[in-house]
Amino acid sequence: MANLSELELQNLRHLIGGYDTVHCKMNEYAEVAEDKQIKKFFEKGAQSAMDNKNTLMEFLQ
Repeated sequence: MANLSELELQNLRHLIGGYDTVHCKMNEYAEVAEDKQIKKFFEKGAQSAMDNKNTLMEFLQ
């Protein structure tokens, strides 16, 4: 793990939690969407949020 300050760790925790929330919400929206384009939009947003979360998680390893 890189030498991160306490503030940097807190910021990472906040960002990771935010991306996790966005991922969950986008997935839920995609599940109930009836329009294919809207469904795809939310699925793409959910995947992007998960990718961002995983990228930030790498800083903790």
